[in-house]
Amino acid sequence: MKKKWDYRIPQILAAPIFFIVLLFAVFKTSAQECPALVSPINGATLVSVDASISWEAITGVPGYIISLGTSPGGNDILNERNVGALTSYTSPAGLPESTEIFITITLFFFNQPNIVCESQSFTTAALSEAPQCVPSTFPANDALDINTATNISWNAAPNATGYFLSIGTTLNGSEILTSTDLGNSLNYNTPTDLPPEAEIFITIIPYNRIGIAAGCSTVMFTTAPEAVLPICTTMISPVNGETNVPLSPTLEWNAVTNATGYRVSIGTSPFETNILEDAIFFKTSTVIIDFEPNRTFFISIYPFNEAGEAIGCTQETFSTLVGCGPYFDPVSGELLVLNPELSFPDSVSICTDNEFNVITATDEADGYRWYKLDERGNETLLSTTAEVSIDEEGKYIHEAYVNIEESGRTFECSSSKMFEVKISQIPEIADVKVQITANSLNYEIFTTTTGNYEYAIDNKEGPYQDTNRFTNLSLQNHTIYVRDKDGCGLATKFVEQDLTVNGFPNFFTPNGDGDNDYWQYIPPVENTEPIIEVIYIFNQFGSLIQQLSPTSIGWDGTFNNQEMPETDYWYKASFVNQQPITGHFSLKR
Repeated sequence: MKKKWDYRIPQILAAPIFFIVLLFAVFKTSAQECPALVSPINGATLVSVDASISWEAITGVPGYIISLGTSPGGNDILNERNVGALTSYTSPAGLPESTEIFITITLFFFNQPNIVCESQSFTTAALSEAPQCVPSTFPANDALDINTATNISWNAAPNATGYFLSIGTTLNGSEILTSTDLGNSLNYNTPTDLPPEAEIFITIIPYNRIGIAAGCSTVMFTTAPEAVLPICTTMISPVNGETNVPLSPTLEWNAVTNATGYRVSIGTSPFETNILEDAIFFKTSTVIIDFEPNRTFFISIYPFNEAGEAIGCTQETFSTLVGCGPYFDPVSGELLVLNPELSFPDSVSICTDNEFNVITATDEADGYRWYKLDERGNETLLSTTAEVSIDEEGKYIHEAYVNIEESGRTFECSSSKMFEVKISQIPEIADVKVQITANSLNYEIFTTTTGNYEYAIDNKEGPYQDTNRFTNLSLQNHTIYVRDKDGCGLATKFVEQDLTVNGFPNFFTPNGDGDNDYWQYIPPVENTEPIIEVIYIFNQFGSLIQQLSPTSIGWDGTFNNQEMPETDYWYKASFVNQQPITGHFSLKR
């Protein structure tokens, strides 16, 4: 974070500082993964003629060159257009209808031969209606002081396959160019300059096989007095297509005799000016501080004078090859990256009762930075050590970096990730909902607090689980443990459960384990003397199988020394001076 340079003119015009830093890397020349089409997918049909083409990004590939044709490997529609690191392309003039279009993607590398991938294809849909009018032109309608050497251009009209153009000095006139079919071109350069200080009328009529656009307006602009434009220039350093360019290069271009200045734009793709946009220089060189490593840059230079700027200047490219990677290692056959690998978690919890909540980096690095993000995404630096104190919830950034020394220059390779801080607290058990089944108990645990909790039963050491539900528990009393995962504390609750009805157990388990092996009436605690005379036990057919004294150990689940089966049994208890009580219970083994 915090390493993007602001390429404004005052910085560009800083005193020349030329760091020559070259880090040569060898890139893979053997089998290389090629990208698949994302949209349209390979084999797609009925694709719109104005569709944008996109493909997968491949790790370690600095850039892409694409060709479009009507046959595998063909380039009759587009011939090897370098799009930099972009993974999409839209044809300015659209694509032909009802045609299988083949796209060939070439992987661009710095220090190895480019890799040409196998062609993929899709088929465009047929046009179903006449085109619309062009959305905009250059010069624009009512423009003033247009140079007489200006080329006329326009943006593509939807569904157009060609254009008729007429140029005149009167409304609907064609004194300069009678209506001419220019095919699918989007510009026209008049053989001679336009008349100076004149009103120029241009009419552009798009067409396709269905018909022509209707109701298209005539565009009028006014030319400037006659003057001589400067010609275009070319780069001296770095030269067009050069690689291994330092990260802080001196850019130099050829002087143009009648130019008073130069308008320079630089971008990371042919369609962007995200590094430098229309910066004006009155000399033929400048220094750029800290280009991004391992990238291709696209530079356009337009000389200008009082008559206007040069027309039709060609965009040039150069590539840097210094920095943190990825680099291809010919020994291991892998891509190497110098940035530290981060293991820091996506979220961290802090305890409400801790005066200082200290978070420590989990990554090995030469240095660290911690930032807090506000609601607008602005960053506030909190710490530059391996530890940071945080006392409130929110979003933060953890950054780790290593210092790399190469060719007498030290540069930084960093990795960063956003993480979220959540507040946690000591658990407090509010309630345990108990469900009694014929064979077992089910618990559901509720807390009055919120946090990152885990749950265990009958053992403080665990095992712990994330869910607050326990099922198929033995029919006995249990102890619940709720623990905060981030070390904020532990809560305990003993759950005592009455498993009888009026003192008669719902079940018993005569399996010889010493626990609940006998079925017997359990008198209430407040009673000191038994009030039951006798208890009779019947099977499901009504046969008497056991008679119990309330003072005996109880029934052991046998009849005539034979173990009785698992099922429900009935009992009848005779009380002193009271009506008998009947009910049923389960025998479980």
